[in-house]
Amino acid sequence: MNRLKIVVTDYIESDLEWEAQEMARRGLEFVAYQLKFAPAQDVIDATRDADVVIVNMVPITPEIIARWEKCRLVIRHGVGYDNVNVAALEKAGIPLCYIPDYCSEEVAEQAIALILACGRRLETSRRVLDASSARGSWNFNDVVPIYRMAGQTLGIIGCGRIGSLVYRKLQSFGFKFLICDPYLTEERKRELGIEVVDQETVFRESDFVTIHTPLTSETRHLVNARTLAMMAPTAYLINTARGPMVDAQALAEALKNGVIAGAGIDVYDIEPPPPDYPLFGLPNAILTPHLAWYSEDSGRRIRDLIMTEIDRFLASQPPRFIAKLTG
Repeated sequence: MNRLKIVVTDYIESDLEWEAQEMARRGLEFVAYQLKFAPAQDVIDATRDADVVIVNMVPITPEIIARWEKCRLVIRHGVGYDNVNVAALEKAGIPLCYIPDYCSEEVAEQAIALILACGRRLETSRRVLDASSARGSWNFNDVVPIYRMAGQTLGIIGCGRIGSLVYRKLQSFGFKFLICDPYLTEERKRELGIEVVDQETVFRESDFVTIHTPLTSETRHLVNARTLAMMAPTAYLINTARGPMVDAQALAEALKNGVIAGAGIDVYDIEPPPPDYPLFGLPNAILTPHLAWYSEDSGRRIRDLIMTEIDRFLASQPPRFIAKLTG
């Protein structure tokens, strides 16, 4: 009898020795590739006879899915799954499992770090320090004004796992909150103790806007020239969700022209962003390299959770989280 075959298309870990040992202990055939930038035919050849495909960033297209002979599950190594064609998988009857709960704390912490760094103008403060040191006297003109956090309004677009953590962690700072999430149940709103407002209210009335929604056709370019123009010139935008939520060119223009005060960005519509990316070189943009998800703890947790999904598959149990086709 043939062993079940598990194929990894690409991975970010230094090695998958632990996974190989765990698969062998379960009597599974296990093969790992690094096909992130490979032609589609290479991905087809690697995954054609897989029972389970585990994917990080390789695009899983209808062409690839159509060539699979017996795949019964795709596991996305991560939270988002915009590199996987969900419609083609649904048509083929193959569930897409994703792991939305391995790094919620880390992403919430990164969003908060960017909020505080923007509000306290940390990058500008360092430039002021260097200039003052070279001159031999203090000059704080470039860093003022700075306002205390207490009493400012934090707008949260998307109050799911991560957005609700940001809300809860920052309550002690004395922020006022405006929350937009049309998908929150009444029970969840009562549990959090919140009321929701519309998106325009968040943009118009917030001192900080932080985004925590999935990437769909509805949220793509959620931040654009029109919504940026709604924001106050003293306001900041934070994005640790998905790069295409923000029109990068529109944001760059808004930052250059003083439409908003600044931005803290961890994700990009092109990754990694090229040297001529429009946000590079802007003094009021704090940029980090799509590492909000990362900690040693989250790196370990996602590996454990993927193995949990393999065990559920072997036991004929459904995945904990199945991606559904949305707008």
